[in-house]
Amino acid sequence: MEAHAVTGSAAAGTAGASGESGEAGGGGSSLLPAAVERFLLQMGRFVHMLGRVFAWTPRPPYDLRELLRQMVKVGVSSTPVVALTALFTGMVLALQTFTVLKRVNAESYVGSVVGLSMVRELAAVLSSLIVAGRAGSAMGAELGTMRVTEQIDALEVMATDPIHYLVVPRVWATVLMMPLLVALADGIGIFGGYVVSVVLMGSNPVSYLNTSFQFMKLNDLLSGLIKAAVFGLLLATIGCQQGFYTTGGAEGVGRSTTAAVVLASIAILAADFFLTRLLF
Repeated sequence: MEAHAVTGSAAAGTAGASGESGEAGGGGSSLLPAAVERFLLQMGRFVHMLGRVFAWTPRPPYDLRELLRQMVKVGVSSTPVVALTALFTGMVLALQTFTVLKRVNAESYVGSVVGLSMVRELAAVLSSLIVAGRAGSAMGAELGTMRVTEQIDALEVMATDPIHYLVVPRVWATVLMMPLLVALADGIGIFGGYVVSVVLMGSNPVSYLNTSFQFMKLNDLLSGLIKAAVFGLLLATIGCQQGFYTTGGAEGVGRSTTAAVVLASIAILAADFFLTRLLF
């Protein structure tokens, strides 16, 4: 009887201890789903990095050489692919709208459709997605490699802020170059529509040029350029953020590069809706 009593009390004590330890472990875990927790973490890091970029921008020293180098990498190097994308976008848009408008004898307005579509929407969004895939991924890969090889830690040891030295030039170079790329894409897209509408479909060239700018206002052009600057800020900050917080060695660099492209593309498309609602 005494043996049974001692055994029972020991088992009860063990169960009580395990229950207390389970409660202690459960109290420290997050109550949010893992996906929501990761989303909030990414948003917090984005806002924190964006705030540090704005805080460090007016503070010297100013590395203009690095800024120009990043402008060449982001803007000049992206010009061929952006121009090619805009050209075929304008051509396809003219081809589609011409066949539709011809049914109602309104093919003379193809120029208006192509011009307004490129200037207000397509040039900014498509160019930003192209740059996000090309330059944003490169930013994530570069900073991710520097993180896993402890180069960013070395900058901090030398009392150099890595945000000021690495992120600020990349962000503002992208913000400055994106409107220029979009302005180039606007002209090339309208030219592509001209080629299809006039050369391929036989429209009146004077009518196409007149209608291209007949209903276009200055606000249409400025709205596209404003979108381009905002998209550049988003894609550069997200690309740098993903690289800056890379963990896991070479595999982590690959994940950061992929995440930079995916998250920047989603941010561009989401911001496009709110900017369109705000500007128009």
